[in-house]
Amino acid sequence: MSKINFSAQVATAGEALIDLIAGADGRFEPCLGGAVYNLTRALARQGIDTLYLNPLSKDRFGRQLAAALLQDGVHLAASQPVQQVTSLAVVNVDAQGHPDYAFYREGVADRATHAAALTEACSQAESLSLVCTGALALSPEDGETYLPWLAGQRQAGRTVVIDANLRPSVMPNLDLYRRHVLTALQYADVIKASDEDLACLNLPGATALEQARHLLQASRAGVLALTRGAEGAALLTRHGQLFQARETAPIKVVDTVGAGDCFLAGLVVTLLQRSLPADWGKAAVAQSMAQELLSSAIASASLCVMQRGCVPPTRAEVTARMANTALSFTA
Repeated sequence: MSKINFSAQVATAGEALIDLIAGADGRFEPCLGGAVYNLTRALARQGIDTLYLNPLSKDRFGRQLAAALLQDGVHLAASQPVQQVTSLAVVNVDAQGHPDYAFYREGVADRATHAAALTEACSQAESLSLVCTGALALSPEDGETYLPWLAGQRQAGRTVVIDANLRPSVMPNLDLYRRHVLTALQYADVIKASDEDLACLNLPGATALEQARHLLQASRAGVLALTRGAEGAALLTRHGQLFQARETAPIKVVDTVGAGDCFLAGLVVTLLQRSLPADWGKAAVAQSMAQELLSSAIASASLCVMQRGCVPPTRAEVTARMANTALSFTA
């Protein structure tokens, strides 16, 4: 079989599923989703040449997931659909727009892969400089798929970005889950986590910032991006710096589905545009660079939460928001 050479800056590995979002009338609206899938589309829409590594189903939902990726310009490492069905997530959104998930993940298409397949696809992308994973890929059941792949990508010198994005409600053994997530984060150069993720990990510290500092120092990562909902976001570096930012103008939140995924995309886009090395947070970071990173990430997330479901913005939309929305920034 001949090799396929992918031209991609970023490769993503993890879930692609259908979010069945509950409406006020009790009906469920199917939306394309999954944290890594959302991130993949968000990166592509912001102009990043992106390779999605997991297979997709030949069923109707799988075809829709594949069509949207291809329309956004994403390369599919597994170009042939598989027999396994598409993953489902039932999403109930509360009055504040925060989602609660129930997942249907047994025998599904995006899990029908293995470490060797992920590694082989990455080896065929000569321009690949960064890989992303997280969320449901951090399940202990999938450790044999993702941990060897992560180890290989780090050894190959690629920047490893991991989004903690925890799903404790669907993990039967929470202690095992926490331990596995902390193990996986040891492969990260860049960690993204929310205040809720840190609380779930039972880390030392009375505040999210203290917990983030503990997680960063206990890992090998150079930087940790912390999201805190309406309070904005922070960047913590191994060098010991702390940068915090938030948009000053209030926004109307429709729901927060995909907000963290779009935040991470905005961060990664700037990392790549500025050609920042994998270990950039281990030395002093210029305030202007940190502000640009946070501004891009926050603008991406804000544009997402103003729409129902995850509809990732384009780079032009993000750039326009960065130019026209005031940002409170402290260092």
